[in-house]
Amino acid sequence: MLFFSVSCQAEQESNVSVEYGEFPQISGRDLNKRDKVVPDDFVDKNLIIIVAFQQWHQPLVDESISLLENNGLGETHNIIEVPTVQKTSKLAEVYLDGIMRAGIRDDRIRNRTITAYLDKSQFLETLDIPSDETIHWFLIEKNSKDILARGYGIIAEEDLELINSY
Repeated sequence: MLFFSVSCQAEQESNVSVEYGEFPQISGRDLNKRDKVVPDDFVDKNLIIIVAFQQWHQPLVDESISLLENNGLGETHNIIEVPTVQKTSKLAEVYLDGIMRAGIRDDRIRNRTITAYLDKSQFLETLDIPSDETIHWFLIEKNSKDILARGYGIIAEEDLELINSY
């Protein structure tokens, strides 16, 4: 995608929590132009949703997905990234989708990238996300919208044990 700056993350107290509640249903479109509903279209396995808010979050998303896939979670979990963008004009959405598609040629990555144009402040409030300054990730239980665990920032080695425990 257009995300090109790498961020250094400061030490954080704890960026993971076991969370009960539901992930809201959001509509989006993958980069192959197919309408998707998150999490409803990904219920056959536990689902890892990585939500990005800024262009410069892409390296954080890529590093997290790489760690998950390199540890076999791509086989046991659905893994998607959801860039969230403030709802705007349809023309602006089509333009941004085109730019992102042009930057990603791999169908596998296009399929797992679902752009959601929504009321960003309402989305942040619904999920109790205090800021859009870093990525946030959610582990959703198979066949449900139930949040099993959540965290923010790059998914780390230590997070894999928690994710695998479900």
